Amino acid sequence: MGWENRERGGRYYTRSRKVDGRVVREYVGSGLIGELAARFDEAEREKRKIEAARVGLERTHVEAFVAPVVELCEVAEVLCHATLVDGGYRRYQGKWRRKRE
Repeated sequence: MGWENRERGGRYYTRSRKVDGRVVREYVGSGLIGELAARFDEAEREKRKIEAARVGLERTHVEAFVAPVVELCEVAEVLCHATLVDGGYRRYQGKWRRKRE
C-alpha cells in the first residue's frame, strides 16, 4: 500500500491484497480520492493495531487467572494417582486396573 510516482505524471495510490495466494496491486486513485483512500487505510491499520493490543492484554489477563487453576489440576492429578497406587491399582495401557493378588 502506498503512493507511487509514474512517468506519465502524478502520484497514484495503490493497495496490495492477496488473491488466490498471489499479491495483487489494486489501483485506487490520485489526487483527493487517493488521499482519502490513504487516510482510510491508515485508520483501518491503526484500528487493527489497537484491537491486536487489546486482545494481547486480554490474553495476558486470562493466562494470569488460568495459571492457578492449571496448577491445582496438576496437584489433584498427582494426588489421584497416588491414591490409586496406594489402593492397589496399576496403569495398564492407559487404564487403571486392580493388581492381581
